[in-house]
Amino acid sequence: MATEKVAEHGGDHRKHDLILSNLERTIKEEEQAERELDVNELSRLCQLHGKGIPASRGLDQRKATVEICEFDDDGSGQLAEKCKTMCQQADHFRLCNIPNSGENGRYVWIGMLGAELWFSFYWFITQSVRWNRIYRYTFRDRLLMRYENELPRVDVFVCTADPAIEPPDMVINTVLSVLAYNYPPEKLSVYLSDDAGSDLTFYALLEASRFAKHWLPYCKKFNVEPRSPAAYFASLSVSDQSDADFSEMKRLYEEMANKIDVVCKAGTVSDQAKLEYKGFSKWNSYSSKKNHAAILQILIDSRDEETKDTDGVRLPTLIYVAREKHPEHFHNFKAGAMNALVSLVPVSHHISVILNKPVDDFVDYNVQLRVSSEISNAPVILNVDCDMYSNNSNAIQDALCFFMDEERSHEIAFVQFPQSFGNATKNEVYGSLRVIDEVEFHGADGYGGPLYTGTGCFHRRDTLYGREYSTEARIDLKSARPEKMDENVHELEERLERLASSTYDLNTQWGNEIGLKYGCPVEDVLTGLTIKCKGWKSVYYRPERNAFLGVTATTLDQILVQHKRWSEGDLMILFSKYSPVWYGLGKLNPGLVLGYLIYCLWSPNCWATLYYSIIPSFYLLKGIPLFPQVSSKWFLPFAYVIIAELVYSFAEFLWSGGTILGWWNEQRIWLYKRTSSYMFAFLDTMLKLFGSSNTTFIVTPKVTNDDVLLRYKQEKMEFGSDSLMITILSTLAMINLFCLMGLVKKLILTRELGLEYVFETMALQILLCGVLVFVNLPLYNALFFRQDKGKIPRSTAFQSVAFALSMRIGSLKVWILVTILVVAWRCGGVYGIRFVIDREECFSHKVQMGESVHFSFVVIKSEGSWHYSEEGVDLVVKGPSGEQLHDFRDKISEKNEFVAHHEGVYRFCFTNKSPYHETIDFDLHAAHFSYHDEHAKDEHFKPLFEHIGQLEEALYNIQFEQHWLEAQTDRQAIVNEIMSKRAVYKALLESSALIGVSILQVYLLKHLFERKLGQSRV
Repeated sequence: MATEKVAEHGGDHRKHDLILSNLERTIKEEEQAERELDVNELSRLCQLHGKGIPASRGLDQRKATVEICEFDDDGSGQLAEKCKTMCQQADHFRLCNIPNSGENGRYVWIGMLGAELWFSFYWFITQSVRWNRIYRYTFRDRLLMRYENELPRVDVFVCTADPAIEPPDMVINTVLSVLAYNYPPEKLSVYLSDDAGSDLTFYALLEASRFAKHWLPYCKKFNVEPRSPAAYFASLSVSDQSDADFSEMKRLYEEMANKIDVVCKAGTVSDQAKLEYKGFSKWNSYSSKKNHAAILQILIDSRDEETKDTDGVRLPTLIYVAREKHPEHFHNFKAGAMNALVSLVPVSHHISVILNKPVDDFVDYNVQLRVSSEISNAPVILNVDCDMYSNNSNAIQDALCFFMDEERSHEIAFVQFPQSFGNATKNEVYGSLRVIDEVEFHGADGYGGPLYTGTGCFHRRDTLYGREYSTEARIDLKSARPEKMDENVHELEERLERLASSTYDLNTQWGNEIGLKYGCPVEDVLTGLTIKCKGWKSVYYRPERNAFLGVTATTLDQILVQHKRWSEGDLMILFSKYSPVWYGLGKLNPGLVLGYLIYCLWSPNCWATLYYSIIPSFYLLKGIPLFPQVSSKWFLPFAYVIIAELVYSFAEFLWSGGTILGWWNEQRIWLYKRTSSYMFAFLDTMLKLFGSSNTTFIVTPKVTNDDVLLRYKQEKMEFGSDSLMITILSTLAMINLFCLMGLVKKLILTRELGLEYVFETMALQILLCGVLVFVNLPLYNALFFRQDKGKIPRSTAFQSVAFALSMRIGSLKVWILVTILVVAWRCGGVYGIRFVIDREECFSHKVQMGESVHFSFVVIKSEGSWHYSEEGVDLVVKGPSGEQLHDFRDKISEKNEFVAHHEGVYRFCFTNKSPYHETIDFDLHAAHFSYHDEHAKDEHFKPLFEHIGQLEEALYNIQFEQHWLEAQTDRQAIVNEIMSKRAVYKALLESSALIGVSILQVYLLKHLFERKLGQSRV
């Protein structure tokens, strides 16, 4: 028995051994098959091994695939090693890990690759201006030693465009600062170009010309710096103001400033002032900012020996010029104003030599002289913006050190000084041009010179005529001054006004071959580029004391609009016939071509930046990594690039004179510009290229109210605007915040993801999203916590949160579609604005003097379905100076109109006293018919223009009435719908009540009969 049992066990053991042997053989065959995986499949697995997971993989699938890649059949790790070897043979992390065709995340991955390639390319071209920097120094004493009696004449052009945003007191401070240069007064002429033709600006300049007789000798006596009176008096402490001369000068300045302030607040010059100076006769009741005759007034004529200051020294020439403007003729913005001041050589032979073209091509120029050539004809021209006063009285001498150098002066076309700002805060809350001025322009100088930036630049006059550079034909800076004419000043003014007419440039080469170029928002950059392509060079000089100090923007919206214009103009240059890529090819140094591309490619930066600001955060929320794992070898290149770039930019900014907090603010503005300004600049440029938009020129406001100025000095960012740019910035900030909060929720609350796994696979995404959230802290503060007027409006905050939530709970494609639709709606013409009011909502609209303002509103509906109030809302209309024009109380609908007697910003404030939200339809339009204000030159056309204007006004009134009736109809429809619902609800309630009462009656009757039946039975 025992033996049989042993034999039985032995047989069972052999069976088990056979089974195990077959099982081992099967396992080995399967393992061998796994080792012989197709190369393409192995590559697909390697994409997931330690190098980040493509976006198409789900979380479970990723974990399973990683387990497959980490499968170790015999402890040798052969499969894992093969995965690693395959990926090590790849040229790049992104290329190695591109998902296969047809997989969902393929295009996201390719987008990341494209963004990184763009950043690499743009970084390369920015390094070009850091390879060959030049820093220059001047020796003014040697200049005066050699040429003290042979210094050339200099014309200074100061340009202003609108007294409402460029106050006259600021303009005349700039004029006084350039009048007081350390330069022979008989060789200095100052021209103020007033493109608005404002009598307020002219009055301010007239007062400044009288004050100059005291100010100029005071500056030279005490060697005053700066020589802008406002800046000088503000820079001194109380202890420095005890001198008698100082007190007298300050009294004179304050007296002048008070006169100008009174006139500007009144909006008109007093009759007494007009009688004192005959020049005011040039203005009449028909004159306006966009429609006025040419005006030229010589306030100080240095050729008149009796024109002297209080010390008996002759004064520099001072001229007021307002070129003619007419609605029928395009005025070409600042370039047109500058060209009206630039002279043209009066001899046809000289024109032929300058332009290298036959005289017959330019016969129209034979007798054409521009304004400054008839008065001063200086060979050197300085142009400055009205907000950029001279901060260094020796700037002219510094520029002449380059123009009069014996060896290299013949090839220099212009000398560019940096743009610096006197009102910039310590930490430059809205960023700065610090790195551009201190680093990039010095690098461009090493390749042939920097860009012409439109202000603080000294030009050779002849180079603005289109003259090509030649080593044989040198320019003589000692050109003759026009001889004194027999005609008196009045006759000269009358004759020269014809040269500033609105039709002077028609059918000529001005703006094309001659003068500043037309058709570009950055005409200065384009002009400087074409001058260099003719063989000339420029010089960049930054003196120890800033040559000019300007006024920078004090709100975020102003900064964004300004950079939109700059980047839009630079991109237009890239696609124009004057592109530095093809027009400058062979004419410019390759390093300078790359230097121009830095600015021409500003706006295309928006797409890569937007992609990096949205996609990584969005996929972080999904738990899908887009960057290499921390343990991967590819993590080191990413970490190195990030750290090296930040450290280098930080050191460069500090070396340029910035602060630590200033560098952080610069990074914030870097992000804001590239995700808002540059995007709109790119889109507008594309529209212009396809003929769907026109070139515009926006003047940055230089006026700031006290509240905004106080917050600016406290370095609080000003978000108080409902512009689309602010909406986009708020939306992007909220997206990143929600994505980071969603990740924290998954890690801590729901524990859907493991903490170790997330930080291993998505460390760079977490870092990127965290930095984007941290950099937007001021914006979150303005969205949720701030209570001042600098906070983000509630309507903008609501839209931003709604957009971000739609992305949080929906798909990326749906969010993009919604965003496009909203942008298209916001960009459309706004005749009727429908909005929801909680307590108070205000709208502002800039109105020109004399315009007819039509407005209407209708309370469409209330938030509560059962609430319907006849109380309405209140509307208060206020003028530019705060005066109340209209006050409507408890109105459901109203329409009205008024004529604006003053130019400025009018406010329309709605107040809702109801506890419910109200929906209001608001319509606003300011109509100004230019033909009404036109001073007709042909009496036969005037009646026709009047009828056209009346017809246009009648058509608008019909449209205005139609919109108002539509709003009333919408309101009535909503009221009818509410009443219908009430009737239905009331009927249902009554029916329910009747049914309930009937049931109760039946119950009571039944109960009563049961009791009676019981009693009867007893």
